[in-house]
Amino acid sequence: MADFAFGAFASFFMQSPSFLAHQRHLETGQGRSNCETLFGMRKIPGDGQIRAKLDAVEPVMFHPMFADIVAELEQSGGLEAMRGLDGLVLIALDGTEFHCSDKIHCSNCSHRKRGKSGIEYFHTMLAATLVAPGHNRAVPLAPEFIVPQDGHDKQDCESRAARRWLAAHGARYAQFQPVYLGDDLFSRQPLCEAVRASGGHFLFVCKPDSHKAIEEFRAGIVLDELTQKVRRGKQWVTHRYQWLRDVPLRGDADAIAVNWLMIEIRDACGELTYRNSFVTDLAVERDNVAQLAACGRARWKIENEGFNVLKTKGYNLEHNFGHGKRNLSMVLAILNLLAFACHTVCELGGGKWRAAMRELVTRQGFFQALRIITTFLVFASWDDLLGTLAFIRPPPLGP
Repeated sequence: MADFAFGAFASFFMQSPSFLAHQRHLETGQGRSNCETLFGMRKIPGDGQIRAKLDAVEPVMFHPMFADIVAELEQSGGLEAMRGLDGLVLIALDGTEFHCSDKIHCSNCSHRKRGKSGIEYFHTMLAATLVAPGHNRAVPLAPEFIVPQDGHDKQDCESRAARRWLAAHGARYAQFQPVYLGDDLFSRQPLCEAVRASGGHFLFVCKPDSHKAIEEFRAGIVLDELTQKVRRGKQWVTHRYQWLRDVPLRGDADAIAVNWLMIEIRDACGELTYRNSFVTDLAVERDNVAQLAACGRARWKIENEGFNVLKTKGYNLEHNFGHGKRNLSMVLAILNLLAFACHTVCELGGGKWRAAMRELVTRQGFFQALRIITTFLVFASWDDLLGTLAFIRPPPLGP
């Protein structure tokens, strides 16, 4: 079974849909291939075999690998660059769709009406991603797939998926004192309580329209305020912060108390360019309100450095690599996420990987060279391959 999983993973890792086909040619001519030397595969399976075998595999089987990747990131020192708020780790939560069709579907698809009689089938997942303000890298963690749940009449949703994710993974990441980020959908009491029960903290977007109790509570109160001038390029912009402690999250007797903060940005002409507010269980003070707001805004990195990269920068997450009848679509998506996570950890902590990327200048150039050179040459190890790409050592001469 390992060969089938590695076969799919290798294609995502090398960002080459034809990787296995090229390696079969190499194996025929040289008696071995990069599938064997770099990915530890005994035999190279066919694409149809991979799809058939992986369809029966539960996605949860791959979850421990994400924890191993985070452990490697910590050991290599790459995690330190992603810490914020005095050493805390930020984990952004958000949902994204990765399959949509009016014909292809499986038992785990969600569905929605399109027009008067049409039905559209789709797959969505709740993604969890390590992010940091001012950092252009994101590290995906194990996802929670939004699928029809046994015993539930209503379709699954992001909120329930987030609570399942926290129950399954929260304790594992509690050692990092995580701060969970999310949009306004997450700033509801059940999810805030689930975060605290998992050993984490929350910093969620809080829109005035959906949090009437908070708006009523702070009406008429003179709020603590901080104004800062911040240089952006050649211009100075104004950041204004307000905050209020011990606000009821909702309007009933069982409401938990949260701390509220707001950031407002005006350009050099005084025009409002950004405004947002957040709720958190962390203490909000004059000394940290700007940092908290920056961390709250970092939740967008799950979109920009996460989903955008996965969908437009070579991973092709929305492409139908194979749907199957049970789990195939989800298994291939999770292997794609694993490839992205491995690449990010290598970029943050892998010296030889970074050296090769520096020589090849761009990420696109690096993967293009990786695909081309492994099409024609077999490398005994990743050290040999990366050393060749970094022009540290010559390529292998032959079998």
